[in-house]
Amino acid sequence: RPPENRKPTEEEIERYLPYLISHIEIIKPEILLLLGSTALNTLISNDEVISKMRGKWIKKGIGAVNPWIIVSFHPAFLMRQPEQKKFAWIDLKMIRDKSKELNI
Repeated sequence: RPPENRKPTEEEIERYLPYLISHIEIIKPEILLLLGSTALNTLISNDEVISKMRGKWIKKGIGAVNPWIIVSFHPAFLMRQPEQKKFAWIDLKMIRDKSKELNI
């Protein structure tokens, strides 16, 4: 995160997104877990909100890879809203099940 834990600016996202995509291409994940709205908006779409996207699988190309992507709540949000932890737990179990399905 940027200084003072603020949300990154559009310019910062534009500047560092190519590095993120390069790292994802190097790792070649079959499953990618995005935590929080900044990750969701940067890699999926600015038009989406996390409360409607979490817990749903998305197959999306990122650079040269095409991982299964799931979005969940950021840990800082869960510390402020502990009642939402049950949804994050469901998301983690979905990752476990998808891993078994993909044999990874």
